[in-house]
Amino acid sequence: MADFAFWLIAALTLGSALMVVSSKSLLYSAYSLLFTFIGVTGLYVFLWADFLAVVQVVVYVGGILVLIIFGIMLTNKISSVNISHTSVQKGVGALVVLGFVSALGLMVYSTPWIQLPNSEPAETTKLIGNLLMMDYLLPFEAASFLLLGALIGATTLSRKDY
Repeated sequence: MADFAFWLIAALTLGSALMVVSSKSLLYSAYSLLFTFIGVTGLYVFLWADFLAVVQVVVYVGGILVLIIFGIMLTNKISSVNISHTSVQKGVGALVVLGFVSALGLMVYSTPWIQLPNSEPAETTKLIGNLLMMDYLLPFEAASFLLLGALIGATTLSRKDY
């Protein structure tokens, strides 16, 4: 049953990712991106990476995807700009993708995979929390101040002067 669920989630992820790049509508691409992010979350759950699964939902689905959808809906009313997203190099892109898939398949096939015995999964949330609050506290706080400065700068630049 777990194998069936894994392959179903993998198919959902790949199918929706294909819809993201092949859809003619930006809004439909954004909705397909939602299912891609949910599929990646399911794959994280299969990897016992519970913290990454929650972060995937909160950051990407809850933040970035909502921002993309709002951006599409707010700029959709612009009529003076002619927006065209036709792909002129589909053949070159298909060759590049085929090359990457071939290289990845070769690596997966030639890698000697080690089977570990079934063991209890580590508590990733506790381990990451200890690392963030003990070993990497200073870089974590520096990054938060940098993001705060970027947020204040973006707010200042986007404000209309009356």
